[in-house]
Amino acid sequence: LFEADIGAKTGQSLLDLLHTRVEKDEIKDPGAIYAILRDEMRRRLTRFASTPAFNPKGMTVFLVIGVNGVGKTTTIAKLANKYIKEGKKVVLAAGDTFRAAAIDQLAIWGQRVGAEVIRGAEGGDPGAIVFDAIHAARKREADLLIIDTAGRMHVKANLMDELKKVRKILEKETDGGPHETLLVLDATTGQNAVQQVKLFNESLAISGIVLTKLDGTAKGGVIFAIEEYLEVPVKFIGVGEKMDDLQPFNPEEFLNALFAEDDERAKDSDYPVL
Repeated sequence: LFEADIGAKTGQSLLDLLHTRVEKDEIKDPGAIYAILRDEMRRRLTRFASTPAFNPKGMTVFLVIGVNGVGKTTTIAKLANKYIKEGKKVVLAAGDTFRAAAIDQLAIWGQRVGAEVIRGAEGGDPGAIVFDAIHAARKREADLLIIDTAGRMHVKANLMDELKKVRKILEKETDGGPHETLLVLDATTGQNAVQQVKLFNESLAISGIVLTKLDGTAKGGVIFAIEEYLEVPVKFIGVGEKMDDLQPFNPEEFLNALFAEDDERAKDSDYPVL
């Protein structure tokens, strides 16, 4: 559990459960203990519906947030690619006006995957861009609008207030939006991700997690602590840099990778790319 980056609090609660069950059921077989452990971990990972929410009445809006360097922009491109392949019309909003060249980066990704990008000037007001993007996407009869936001340190109050403003615009100008508020986390940050989650959640109601960089070195066990705190699911995982390397989170595959012996582990990732 320690090597899988489960964290002290979650690890202890799992051990306490095992001690109780072993004593109560007088278990002598170590294999049975592993089975109980795995069942409990599966139960924790499947408590919440992980299918992304779509607006049945019209355009769906995804708001994508996270700190600098977690892979937000590439995650947005991968999401756009996934839904375009499923036949949806996707528009992207370049709400990251803070980072140099962020707008251009999203525009390049948009061109690659075939999604139009609504953009403004660097240093402009993200709220105004989001407002324009909503109305432009509606005019183009888009099925899905995905909004990029500036990577911000979760301890910067003024930047977090900016996110609240964007959310208010979405609530006012869209039908029930944002339908998903996805927090992108880097699996290699381990238990530090829990602190990011806590502070972002104080400003916005997060509906799901996207866990990126889940390769052979990052076990991703931190998701147990995150789901326990937030009571929302991991919806997607990123297992590589290719366009198809963003996958819906599958708890069973995740547990298989977590329980695999070291010599069974895949070189690049423990998740098969579909």
